[in-house]
Amino acid sequence: MQLMRIVVGPLQVNCYIVYDEKTRDAVVIDPGDDAPKILHAIKDKGLRVKYIVNTHAHFDHVGANKEIKDATGAEIILHEQDAALLGATKDQARMFGMAAPSSPKADRHVKHGDVLTAGSVKLTVLHTPGHSAGGISLAGEGVVFTGDALFAGSIGRTDLFGGDLMTLITAIREHLLRLPDDTIVLPGHGPDSTIGAEKAENPFLNERSGF
Repeated sequence: MQLMRIVVGPLQVNCYIVYDEKTRDAVVIDPGDDAPKILHAIKDKGLRVKYIVNTHAHFDHVGANKEIKDATGAEIILHEQDAALLGATKDQARMFGMAAPSSPKADRHVKHGDVLTAGSVKLTVLHTPGHSAGGISLAGEGVVFTGDALFAGSIGRTDLFGGDLMTLITAIREHLLRLPDDTIVLPGHGPDSTIGAEKAENPFLNERSGF
């Protein structure tokens, strides 16, 4: 697995491009904005994008869906419980005094345990709701892309569209903290971490959290 991170948009979303070095098959995760920058990276590496995966459908994570899909023909992948959110990006952005483009509907909905394959790259879908109802993480080859579920030293906010605090805490404990401690956490915003570090130090998740 080869990996590129491109920080996009005014909310500084981590967009990831994951690809097989031999076949050049690729997955784009959370193209929230700055489509030209993402497409330049794809072209520069000679990649064939199979999937555009949205870890959730908040407007800052899906803003470049249409441009990336139009340019590559890739399928948009989403959990079904966020389908309505994907159709309401303009309304979401307006609540923050911002503007956002519409996204095409998802080509395919995934559920917990599904596996997405691009060449030798295999990413297992983990349903991690709580930041949104259809939030997912993607685990594979010693890393996990957590979207806005889990951050370095924090968790996703739960006061937005589809959020619920205890749902998020439960999902993180059941589906993320059971991964090996050396698994690298690649979040939707901010720096990397590891599962072991989050178990020990995250104030929302360690034994002093009260949850």
